[in-house]
Amino acid sequence: MKTSTKIWMGITGALLVALGVVCIANPGATLLSTSILIGILTLASGISTFIMWAKVKYFMPTGNLLLSAILQIILGLFFLNNKLLTAAALPIVFACWLFIEGVILSIRSFDFKAVGFGSWYVLLIFGVFATLIGLYSIVYPFDVATTVMVYAIGAGIISLGIVDIVALFGINKLEKRTFKWIDEQ
Repeated sequence: MKTSTKIWMGITGALLVALGVVCIANPGATLLSTSILIGILTLASGISTFIMWAKVKYFMPTGNLLLSAILQIILGLFFLNNKLLTAAALPIVFACWLFIEGVILSIRSFDFKAVGFGSWYVLLIFGVFATLIGLYSIVYPFDVATTVMVYAIGAGIISLGIVDIVALFGINKLEKRTFKWIDEQ
């Protein structure tokens, strides 16, 4: 892996940890800001999909791309114009996302174990932690107060940042092992 890619991976992990701390420190603003960000990203994705449709429409059937672009743009504008509604739905959407990411991280930890990374269990612990927070929020979506959900968002983001940093160490170890093996051949 390129050194620059590893540097960006480390920076991303550190920024995710910092973002998680900021989220926990500002619960009310976190949900509203997150809903605005989702609106902006959905709108940008729709515009990007529309541009891609415009570029490939003469080479292949692209009706589904155009439909996807239009729906994403409409949804992005809806999110931006209904920030409070989006913020109210966000804990449920986040709970599902956190649950899925936690399961994926847990599974990924065994991949790191298979290549000999000694701290694979750290990935497993954070994956299970994210899964449990997501599951709790899915089971009790309306009993989880906004503040508690924001804490879960912050903790989840911190967990993902730590996973990136731990994974970076695993990648470095794998590369050293691979280069050592190549040198021996």
